[in-house]
Amino acid sequence: MDSSGPVNPELVFSLRRVTEAAACAAFNWIGRGDSLDAGRAALDAMRAALADIDIDAVVAIGEATRGEAPQPQRGERLGRVGSVFKADVAVDPVEGTSYLVRGQTNALAVLAVAARGAMMNPGPVFYMEKFVASAPARGKIDPHWPVEKKLTTLAEVLNKDVSDLTVFVLEKPRHRELVDRILAAGARVALYPAGDVAGALMAAIPGSGIDALMGTGGTPEGVMSACAIRGIGGEFLARLDPQLQTEAKAVKEAGIDTSKWYQRDEIITSDNVFFCATGITTGLMLEGVERTKSHHKVQTMMITGANGERQILTTYVPNERMASIAARDVA
Repeated sequence: MDSSGPVNPELVFSLRRVTEAAACAAFNWIGRGDSLDAGRAALDAMRAALADIDIDAVVAIGEATRGEAPQPQRGERLGRVGSVFKADVAVDPVEGTSYLVRGQTNALAVLAVAARGAMMNPGPVFYMEKFVASAPARGKIDPHWPVEKKLTTLAEVLNKDVSDLTVFVLEKPRHRELVDRILAAGARVALYPAGDVAGALMAAIPGSGIDALMGTGGTPEGVMSACAIRGIGGEFLARLDPQLQTEAKAVKEAGIDTSKWYQRDEIITSDNVFFCATGITTGLMLEGVERTKSHHKVQTMMITGANGERQILTTYVPNERMASIAARDVA
């Protein structure tokens, strides 16, 4: 339900300060092997930065599984209660934690915003299977098709040979058969141990070098990606796909249908969306944080659904501003 009315597209320039703050906070933990402290620092910075923005936000996706970096709780209020823009938000203070703590590439700080009531509530499901591609594939792929037919159809709509397709897949044991089938069909596989959001965005952006994302990843990452992809017009299909025993039990008790494939516009029901992702470590899409004696250099992708704009902004943030956000975290 989109009841907020039009929102100034320039709000995205304020929202990017949230992911910039999280990225700068997480920077201190690159290569230090402590995902919990990194996630906690980034989340605290996000909360503090959102408090400066005129948005009344409710967390629609939250609650990390055991051992994962901290996340806000579903239903938590962020921003400024009573602001005109009533919104749902989903955040990942450190997307790609395994990259960050090993000092590797592709870690991001991510924020997705949609009009209140427009963001899917997946219940107790932490994982979803996804298919992502660019705008020419919209409505052309049946998610129930076998892998081979999906790829041949995608190649046709992109005016490519199957052998020219590159598919992003998370490097997980559950994807061994999927990888084998993609390779058998003649396409290439780009395997990454994390980076679900970056992979989805690249699949939706023509000319990125990634033609599709396939396989099962995090539900929060899926909802955030769907928000961004609705903003730029790509294809996003998803099926709730529990992987943990406790998760499967909760899903069964809740009566959730795990065979249903959701369309992009069922996951995010409004064009009134914003998306920001800031690089923490340099990766597929964005440069990572660089720090000097006076500034943090950050790079952020910003997407605004109202006008379909996608921008990448490089910003030099004075260290004093980062210090003031950190001081509010402590307070």
